[in-house]
Amino acid sequence: MKVNGIEIDDTFAEAFGMSATGVIITADTPRWAHQAAVTMSGFGTSVIGCGAEVGIDHELSPDQTPDGRPGVRVLLFGFSPDAIVPQLKNRVGQCVLTSPGSACYAGVESDKRIGLGQGPRFFGDGFQTAKRLGKNRYWRVPVMDGEFVIEETTGVVTDAVGGGNVLILGTERSGLLQTAEAAVDAIAKVPDVITPFPGGIVRSGSKVGSKYNGMVASTNDAFCPTLRGRVKSELGPDIVAVLEIVIDGLTSAAVANAMRAALKTITDIGAAKGVARVSAGNYGGKLGQHHYHLRELLP
Repeated sequence: MKVNGIEIDDTFAEAFGMSATGVIITADTPRWAHQAAVTMSGFGTSVIGCGAEVGIDHELSPDQTPDGRPGVRVLLFGFSPDAIVPQLKNRVGQCVLTSPGSACYAGVESDKRIGLGQGPRFFGDGFQTAKRLGKNRYWRVPVMDGEFVIEETTGVVTDAVGGGNVLILGTERSGLLQTAEAAVDAIAKVPDVITPFPGGIVRSGSKVGSKYNGMVASTNDAFCPTLRGRVKSELGPDIVAVLEIVIDGLTSAAVANAMRAALKTITDIGAAKGVARVSAGNYGGKLGQHHYHLRELLP
């Protein structure tokens, strides 16, 4: 199948069930709310090596935040709630508490809760105080620019999805990157999803396993242009590069909506920028519970 001159493979993205939580970070200005969120998201690309996949969902205006200040919602994905807890504690403690003017609130509503302020509050060294407003409890931790306010718990869901993906194959490197950037921008408008890799784009797509002991994943050789002729390649002779967008979502529907937005952008602008084909990464349907068929998601 071709759409606007771009070939769409008859394949699917294979994604996995994950647990996820979220926080709302606020600050005196949008710049500092964003800075704390970006710092918290650092080294959060893949659970393969980072412990969690973390990214910005969207920015919030003052009328959308608990304290009436500019904010950013950050989502964090892991294999289980227990795996998420230390990641959340460390990232909030090191990256949000330390950021000028910051505060941190629950970003996911769920009956199941995990600790948010229960760790960072101890930074107050006994001077921290608690206050309950309605059903929610907050901690006020003294810091050098005033107080760090943090909610005691946040929601966690266990039916989130990680690993939705799109592979974009191009005949020209700069146009391919521009198309991938535009697709990430389109995904950013979809609620409840993140694209955790740098700038939302990953050049090092992987396959399961390796020839080396201890390696959980290794380079996706079938999509590496320099290995064409040495392995069973998925690439035609005109393809010079492949870029992947990986998507995590609080729900399966959110991931599907994000992939749909990406595909629309790619097929709308990609042909003029050297995009020749779109594919997706899967493991034959044997590992992930969620299958997103590209052709079913086309606009």
